[in-house]
Amino acid sequence: MTLIALQGGKPVRTSLLPYASQLIDDADIEKVIDVLRSPLITTGAMVQKFEAAIARYVGVEHAVALSSGTAALHAAMFAIGIQSGDEVIVPAITFVASANCIVYQGGRPVFADVDADTLLINPDSVERLITTKTRAIIAVDYAGQACDYESLRRIARHYHLHLISDASHALGGSYKNGRIGSLADLTTFSFHPVKSITTGEGGMVTTRNALFAKYIKQFRHHGINATSAQREKQGSWDYDMQFLGFNYRITDFQCALGLQQLTKLPQWLDRRHSIAAYYNRSFSNLKCVTPLAVLEEDRRTHAYHLYVIKFAMQQLDCTRHELFSAFRAEGIGVNVHYKPVYLHSYYRDALTVKPGHCPTAEHVYNNMMSLPLFPGMAQQDVEDVVSVVKKITKYYAIT
Repeated sequence: MTLIALQGGKPVRTSLLPYASQLIDDADIEKVIDVLRSPLITTGAMVQKFEAAIARYVGVEHAVALSSGTAALHAAMFAIGIQSGDEVIVPAITFVASANCIVYQGGRPVFADVDADTLLINPDSVERLITTKTRAIIAVDYAGQACDYESLRRIARHYHLHLISDASHALGGSYKNGRIGSLADLTTFSFHPVKSITTGEGGMVTTRNALFAKYIKQFRHHGINATSAQREKQGSWDYDMQFLGFNYRITDFQCALGLQQLTKLPQWLDRRHSIAAYYNRSFSNLKCVTPLAVLEEDRRTHAYHLYVIKFAMQQLDCTRHELFSAFRAEGIGVNVHYKPVYLHSYYRDALTVKPGHCPTAEHVYNNMMSLPLFPGMAQQDVEDVVSVVKKITKYYAIT
């Protein structure tokens, strides 16, 4: 049996392959430089152009760019009026920002369990958690796959709730006849470097609701009713802070990068699909490895931000921590997405939620890992990942 690197064997790779990475080329850099040489590098025309491009891409009337995906989520909670005493249902498996945005507005996140096969929010769990204090549902398109929006919309309509989509993983994905970004009352995106496209840091809210868009534009600018560029155009110095907002503005040079990256999104999505398909074929006969399910019904198109596998730990003579260390020792930068949010120290102290609240989420969390998947991966990188999965699981397999 081949000795794994963690036990002194030769690693498959001599350099670490990250689980994700941005892809920046000379054309991207030139677009940014052009804006840096222009008179206006923030709150200018490039922001509006990027917003318009994203709105067209997802098929809605309005898009508002912000400084991060977290800012976009916070703005969405503000727009729908979340305040002290309100409850918002959010999946247990997500990045902490999906819940934090509720707390920023004084609300209380209520954690729903997920589907074991997809890690998408479970509509049945959502409906069981609704109370007279519930104001909204945040659906997270985990790993890049659309949630069951038909069921979630039905629940939201029946109980008069807002439906928010946290699509930070899912730009380019679709559900039935609509692109992700057009399926909820408000949809938020992230443009962090590991996402489908990047602006360095940045986010976006998309919506069909003009009033929501107006509130969010003002919210990102301290609650002030006119930007400096707008005042300059009007020949006025006067402005009015009409409510408490934040400085969540994004720069023009970030938006120039985003615009240029958006032109490459189709080919990058194709590459993500190609890598995922190779993984699927390679792991199809491994008894102790199961990729997340890809739902064929409802004409979903997966954006493949993440490629997550579940290990049958009862068939392996190791802990998940040992598995993680073994992958890293071989040069494969695996990651884990995510610890159930209510298990973080802050939420364990702030809420009465205890371990066992979402049993499916907790079970899968203890058995899952994210493999590298990003458009810049060479075919040899992909093959190295497969080689390491097979090498490690064979080494630890209980015979």
